[in-house]
Amino acid sequence: MPSTLTQPTADRTAPTRPQEAIRRRTRVLALPEARWAAAATALFLLALPLQLAGAPAWTWGPLYAMSYITGGWEPGWEGLKALKDKTLDVDLLMIVAALGAASIGQVMDGALLIVIFATSGALEALATARTADSVRGLLDLAPATATRLTADGGEQTVAVEELTVGDIVLVRPGERVGADGRVLDGASEVDQATITGEPLPVAKEPGDEVFAGTLNGTGALRVRVERDASDSVIARIVRMVEEASETKAPTQLFIEKVEQRYSVGMVAVTLAVFLVPLALGAALTGSLLRAMTFMIVASPCAIVLSTMPPLLSAIANAGRHGVLVKSAVVMERLGQVDTVALDKTGTLTEGTPRVTDVTPLPGSGLDESALLTLAAAAEHPSEHPLARAIVAAARERGLTLPETEDFDSTPGVGVTAGVDGRIVAVGAPARLLDDTDDTAALVARLEDEGRTAVLVTVDGTPAGVLGIADRLRPNAAATITSLAALTGTKPVLLTGDNPRAAAQLAAEVGIDDVRAGLLPQHKVAAVKELEAAGRKVMVVGDGVNDAPALAAAHSGVAMGRAGSDLALETADAVIVRDELTTVPAVIALSRRARQLVVQNLVVAGVFIAALVTWDLAGTLPLPLGVLGHEGSTVLVGLNGLRLLREAAWQRAERESGR
Repeated sequence: MPSTLTQPTADRTAPTRPQEAIRRRTRVLALPEARWAAAATALFLLALPLQLAGAPAWTWGPLYAMSYITGGWEPGWEGLKALKDKTLDVDLLMIVAALGAASIGQVMDGALLIVIFATSGALEALATARTADSVRGLLDLAPATATRLTADGGEQTVAVEELTVGDIVLVRPGERVGADGRVLDGASEVDQATITGEPLPVAKEPGDEVFAGTLNGTGALRVRVERDASDSVIARIVRMVEEASETKAPTQLFIEKVEQRYSVGMVAVTLAVFLVPLALGAALTGSLLRAMTFMIVASPCAIVLSTMPPLLSAIANAGRHGVLVKSAVVMERLGQVDTVALDKTGTLTEGTPRVTDVTPLPGSGLDESALLTLAAAAEHPSEHPLARAIVAAARERGLTLPETEDFDSTPGVGVTAGVDGRIVAVGAPARLLDDTDDTAALVARLEDEGRTAVLVTVDGTPAGVLGIADRLRPNAAATITSLAALTGTKPVLLTGDNPRAAAQLAAEVGIDDVRAGLLPQHKVAAVKELEAAGRKVMVVGDGVNDAPALAAAHSGVAMGRAGSDLALETADAVIVRDELTTVPAVIALSRRARQLVVQNLVVAGVFIAALVTWDLAGTLPLPLGVLGHEGSTVLVGLNGLRLLREAAWQRAERESGR
């Protein structure tokens, strides 16, 4: 159906591009965990300077007490509920340790422990809420209503949920497609980057498939619905992200893997240290003091700090260099990666088409500048991404564009315009060339090299060919080499783009395993296939179509500048400045953090073993026990803080081969 027969109505609001959909973000203080943590932290910060300044205990004591209550009641209650289910978790142990510290006068230490735990819980709750926000926001990509055509030729505006398989819908220029289906009539170019990641709009003609949520170009389309709204590709993306987030194996820090046994053992031994001497006739005060000393020296404060400072320091250091790692668990997991799967458009490439070749044809009488000037002048009124690339190339060369007249655009074909008294056409070679034209060889060569060929004709005669491609990111090839050396396995390319463009790019960067033409569910299947082979896979991507794979992978990393909201929230880490070379560096930094965690656990274990042995076999003075416990805590904390130094990042870069 010709696009001129169906123009948008005057009162219809222009649709919002998918990237501009309104975000529904949970406010931080809307979360109860965040409010309790903020209150506990504020009370602690009020009490601490009063105590350090030597103020009377009645001024800062109640503040500390309120900090204990506001920050500790929730993990304490959860710990008691776990205890009811016959499990003893580290949260309850930390609350007991904090109260134990307060009972022997170490009120500030206990309050600090409470604040750390409350803040950690608030951050975890916020991350969960923001991911849920983005999953819900993804549904905004699909329009709420669609225009259904009736049997008598009329039109009905209906909710997309009411569409059934077999319905015919009209998609006007600039509208988003309301349902997955197949084109019956019309021609246009559809931006389906949200689904396939392809950098350029795809020409659609009768028989071609279209997806809900993709953006129609300048033509009108009649589409037969082939899937219910609940089974559309965009709906399946939502389900895959939710299912992957729910079924992804719970991640734990190293020490948390033994928390149950440690917690039960510590409580049991503490009771034994108190009750056994008491049963044998020892004095109550002495038995209680020995048991309290044991609980303090055996408490896992140093072990907890063995794990957190190295990982948090690594997070801070990575953040300074443009890598946002969302949690300590993520930082630990990054170092376990042994296979990296990368998206193409927007990840290995910049995601913006650029003119790479300007080739005047013999006999045209034009040089490169003249050819580009005519093409850019003709394309200047157009909003097509290829047109913007051609105009941008002319401006980069400082060319002056003449005025145009009689501009006309035909979906799937190209544009024509009058430029300096000549008729200039710019568009698809297949539509503007005869099969026998010698120019076809030049077009074929460009397309074989992974470029999009654009033919320029002047007064009906071919004058030149432009090559347009998505530009590779700087150092992409070096990053692939570094990742292969670091993980012991060459990276994999997972892309929704066409196989020819994917193969060309893979050859440039040194990737052998290329999987192209993938929809989101196919990317998830590829990740699961690799993990079924025993691999720990990191997925690096940027689009909505990458989000399910990011959620399903062992670790997901999103490119920050052009990344979709869903990809940024679903990913475990974000490359804020889109510097691809930071990916191997952060893996190396994570591995260094894991090494320091092991070192700290050894140091903490030695201190705890020595102090516990002293307390059980002899008489460990309580002040000395506290000193040894706090000393080991400070020691492992300072050791972990070494990763804050700039030298730590530089070492990670060297180890990654950057």
